[in-house]
Amino acid sequence: MTGAPPGESSGPVQRQARAVRLGPRSVAALLLVSAVGVAGFGWPFLAPPDASLNAHAQDAPWLFAGLLVLLVAVVAATISESGLGPKAVAMLGVLAAVGAALRPIGAGTAGLEPMFFLMVLSGRVLGPGFGFVLGSVTMFASALLTGGVGPWMPFQMLSMGWFTMGAGLLPFPDRLRGRAELLLLAAYGFLAAFAYGTVMNLAGWTFMNTLASNIAFDPDASIPDNLARFAAYCLTTSLGWDAGRAAVTVVLTLALGTPVLKALRRATRRAAFETPVTFEKADEVSRPT
Repeated sequence: MTGAPPGESSGPVQRQARAVRLGPRSVAALLLVSAVGVAGFGWPFLAPPDASLNAHAQDAPWLFAGLLVLLVAVVAATISESGLGPKAVAMLGVLAAVGAALRPIGAGTAGLEPMFFLMVLSGRVLGPGFGFVLGSVTMFASALLTGGVGPWMPFQMLSMGWFTMGAGLLPFPDRLRGRAELLLLAAYGFLAAFAYGTVMNLAGWTFMNTLASNIAFDPDASIPDNLARFAAYCLTTSLGWDAGRAAVTVVLTLALGTPVLKALRRATRRAAFETPVTFEKADEVSRPT
């Protein structure tokens, strides 16, 4: 008789509960904020050189930042309306606080940011809807904690929301367990860490002075020329940070993934997010005769 591999259950895996089930309105709100986010990040490549937006290259990030704040709030409200109950709010608060506390540990040290592995594991267990809200709230809280408030903060909130939501969209959440799941999460964390850094580069790239650097965004240049400038900008300014972030995410996921996933799933089962609350009618107290 052979046992199950370490970390895997020998019996059938139960359907994984979700703290938030996305409804049609929540999905529509997520698609809307994502579309605006893509426009906010990619407008230097989406707008033609003669567009009026390019004439306000220094102001455009502020415009999109203000819009993203409103849209992220709309998404959070829509998701909460679709089932973010008290137990889910409590778990959201705990995980966001832990993530916000982890971020300053590696701040300013070659991109060593341990909060990313927690976001990957939390998104995997709690699902894409909860993951988006968790990523956004965690980045907001950490920005307040570290004093990193500026026009880039809404872009960080959206990027981290995407990052955590993506982990919740990975395949086989109810069946894949053990080493195979850890390898999947580590691979996702590695690639998504680079994607996060690249996307965030777009938010800050347009603030550079074109006259001061030949890798800054040039409103008068063609799209291929600006793509080359952006690639050079990423290679020279953030590749080391992104590599450090990706490496730490992989190492922590492989080293601590099993106990953290078990703890999150245990907390999710005990919270019973999807169990409806029912009230039993009390037995009538018999009157003394």
